[in-house]
Amino acid sequence: MEIAATDRAGRIRELNDQLRTTFLQRHGRVLITSGIDALPAELKTRIVEIVKSFGDFKPDNDPHKEHDFGGFAIEGQTVYWKIDYYTPALDGGSEDPTDPDKTTRVLTIMLAEEY
Repeated sequence: MEIAATDRAGRIRELNDQLRTTFLQRHGRVLITSGIDALPAELKTRIVEIVKSFGDFKPDNDPHKEHDFGGFAIEGQTVYWKIDYYTPALDGGSEDPTDPDKTTRVLTIMLAEEY
């Protein structure tokens, strides 16, 4: 049975928020890019906390209401985070991001210039 578009977006948003706010999900991964990794430890920690508590969702950064992208400025850096949906084996795109058994979510935290 097909999920209605609003219910679909709500379910994806719920799963995305779970990964982003806790960094815990059965089929979830969190990655940082080399640019983020090169920053001082204290700044990396602050960036992670901002990603976890991010709530500045607007039509321009969340047009589908799935909470899969965000950005912010910190200490002269622009940081983006993005959630992508893959198969559990990470060998292609997920056929159904509403189904956590069919989807591995990958949250990537990056500097804007790495996007």
